[in-house]
Amino acid sequence: MGCAGIGNLYAPVSDCEAHDTVAAAWQAGIRYFDTAPHYGFGLSECRLGAALAAIDSKREAIVSTKVGRLLDPIEGCGGERHGFVDAAAFEPRFDYRGDAILRSVEESCARLRRDRIDILLAHDLGALTHGAAGDRHLRDFLDSGYPAMRALRDQGAVRALGLGVNETAICLDLLARVELDVILLAGRFTLLDQSALDRLLPRCLEKGTRLIVGGPYNSGILAQSTRTVRDLRYDYRAPPETILLRAAAIEQICDDHHVPLPAAALRFPLRHPAVASVIPGLVGEKQVEEMMERLALLIPDALWTALHEADLVRITEPEAVALP
Repeated sequence: MGCAGIGNLYAPVSDCEAHDTVAAAWQAGIRYFDTAPHYGFGLSECRLGAALAAIDSKREAIVSTKVGRLLDPIEGCGGERHGFVDAAAFEPRFDYRGDAILRSVEESCARLRRDRIDILLAHDLGALTHGAAGDRHLRDFLDSGYPAMRALRDQGAVRALGLGVNETAICLDLLARVELDVILLAGRFTLLDQSALDRLLPRCLEKGTRLIVGGPYNSGILAQSTRTVRDLRYDYRAPPETILLRAAAIEQICDDHHVPLPAAALRFPLRHPAVASVIPGLVGEKQVEEMMERLALLIPDALWTALHEADLVRITEPEAVALP
C-alpha cells in the first residue's frame, strides 16, 4: 500500500478514513506499507503509525519511509501545498547530508511509533526533481548521507536501504557507485512508460537489487476509464494528448479481452523478474477491495500478446527478459 493518499494527496482525508484504509489493507493481507515525511509533511507517517499500533501487535508489517527532506515547523497550513491539502504545519526542506539523514530517521520513527525502519529510501534524488542543484545534492548524499544510511543498517536500525525516485538515470548512476538493496521507482515501468526496461531492470537483476514499482497507474490515468473521466492525471499533472491516445488504445485492447484497464496496469509490472512488489496508492476501503479484485482477476496471456503486437508494451513473458 502506498500511503501518500492518507497524507492528503490532492484531497483531504479524515483520520478515521485513513485508519480504516490501513485496517482494510491489513485485513486483505497487505503487509508492506510505503510512506515518507513528505507525504502530508508528517501526516501520512503519523496516521500509518497510529493504525499499525492498533492492528499490528506482532510487528509483522514491513514499512518503508524516506530521507532527503527535513520538516521545518511553520504557522498556518491550510489549502494545498506541494500537492497535499490541509497537511501538517511543516514545510519540507531538501537535505541529503548525514546529520539530516539521522535526524529524519529519528523523527520518522517517532511518528511511525517504531524503533527501527524496515526499508529506508533516499527520496527524490536526481535532475528531474532538482535540476541544476542535483549535483550538489548528490555530492552531499555520497559524501555523508549514504554512509549514514549504511551505518544505520549496520547497527540494525534499518534493515535495507535504497532509493525512492521517479527517474531511471539517478538509479543507474548510483548502482554504479554504491550498494543498494532496493529501488522504489515510481511511474517508469508501467503500461504507459517502460523506460526502465532496457537498462535499469537488467542492471537490478545483475546487482541483486530488488525493484519496487510505485505509481502503477501513472498518477491515476490507468486507474479508471479514459472515456468517462475528465480530470485525469499523468505523472502528477494533466496528460498530454499523446498519452491520452496511448492510454485509450491500451484500454481498447483490454476491453477486447474483457480485462479492466486498472487490473492490467496493476499486474503488468509483476511480469518482470526484477520486480519484487507493486504499491498502488490507496484511500478508502473501496479502493482496497477494488485492488484485491484486480489482483485476483485471471488475465489471459492473449492480452499481453495483443498489447505487444500493437507496440504498446515491450514484454510479454517474464522468461523473454534476459540479462545483457
